[in-house]
Amino acid sequence: MSTVFDPGAEAARATGAILDDTLHGSSRGIVVDSPPGAGKSTLVVRAALELAAAGHPLMVIAQTNAQVDDLVVRLAEKAPELPVGRLHSSDSDPYDKVLDGLANVTKSAKVADLAGLDVVISTAAKWAHVKNVEPWGHAIVDEAYQMRSDALLAVAGLFERALFVGDPGQLDPFSIVGADQWAGLSYDPSASAVSTLLAHNPELPQHRLPVSWRLPASAAPLVSDAFYPYTPFRSGTDHGDRKLSFGVASDGSGPDRVLDEAAESGWGLLELPARHTPRTDPEAVRAVALVVRRLLDRGGVATSERADEPVPVTADRVAVGTAHRDQAAAVRAALAELGVTGVAVDTANRLQGREFDVTVVLHPLSGRPDATAFHLETGRLCVLASRHRHACVVVCREGVADLLDEHPSTEPVQLGVTVKFPDGWEANHAVLAHLAEHRVRWRP
Repeated sequence: MSTVFDPGAEAARATGAILDDTLHGSSRGIVVDSPPGAGKSTLVVRAALELAAAGHPLMVIAQTNAQVDDLVVRLAEKAPELPVGRLHSSDSDPYDKVLDGLANVTKSAKVADLAGLDVVISTAAKWAHVKNVEPWGHAIVDEAYQMRSDALLAVAGLFERALFVGDPGQLDPFSIVGADQWAGLSYDPSASAVSTLLAHNPELPQHRLPVSWRLPASAAPLVSDAFYPYTPFRSGTDHGDRKLSFGVASDGSGPDRVLDEAAESGWGLLELPARHTPRTDPEAVRAVALVVRRLLDRGGVATSERADEPVPVTADRVAVGTAHRDQAAAVRAALAELGVTGVAVDTANRLQGREFDVTVVLHPLSGRPDATAFHLETGRLCVLASRHRHACVVVCREGVADLLDEHPSTEPVQLGVTVKFPDGWEANHAVLAHLAEHRVRWRP
């Protein structure tokens, strides 16, 4: 007799093991792999609270100021009496002004001003400038897969033990200089902090969070199979637990038909005629904007486990994802022409870590004459396909599958470099094959 998968129990069991290792283990590092929407931030906050409660002052390292401020706010919500330090830069506007209203948070550009506080939080870049201090017994590194190994090296002397939490399927750390000369070396500075850490310390405990609370049951199997074959996960909800519906009937247009398909199945592919286009393809950009406009005009409402009643899908619960900044700018302009404001429109890099009810994605390979390493990067497609709680609509020109077959990966094979699996070519084919079942062809 097969046992029924209980997502809450499985997540609790995994979290319990992670916290036990963090509080009572002897390893210098613990690695936690997390799929999209599995509760990374919740785990980081809980681990910080339990370490502080056990009398272990700690430092927390995040990768961006937005991530730092978000963690500070979450800690303040969970433990309003906990003394928290926000170490910031000397810029004129170094942190979110929301922090000014939190009585338990002390803010300073000098680490000495924050001495003795239970938790001190800052970015990896700021921590790298901290010198001549007594090391913390514990550290938590949030979004550890977004951290380059050279950034970890710069702060490693500040703590004795660390919990590394991150999503292995997200985009690799960003580097503005080429790093080919270090490829295959165990100290490649452009590699992620986690991969370098494990290359030198393969015996470190590794855990994974087994449940995504963001992705619906319609999305988790595809995202897990296509991007996380070695660390599979399940959705925290089942088919039927969530529903997207519209108050206004379809007008029969392509955008309305693909929205109905996405509401029904969780996925929709709006396919435009095959054509090689400029990167800011005007037809595809307008199609993206029209899908968003019709979604809002038709009064979309979302039913989920978060609320007893259906909740309107407002502009702030919708996002548009692109590969390039100029594409995002073009979509913003097209939305403005249609009178749409409040929708998050950005690149995969900037949408990373965020969550929405519905996402509309301009496929990275749409209209392209070639398939470059940038456009095939697995993490880019993974981020774009994993931001939604209810539905994802992909806008793309016909012919991407043929393009992939004509441009197999030509990246040089480098000795000592672990081949990333699945590669972008394979992941793109897997996603396209699934989207083909939810295709709406449109000739605008």
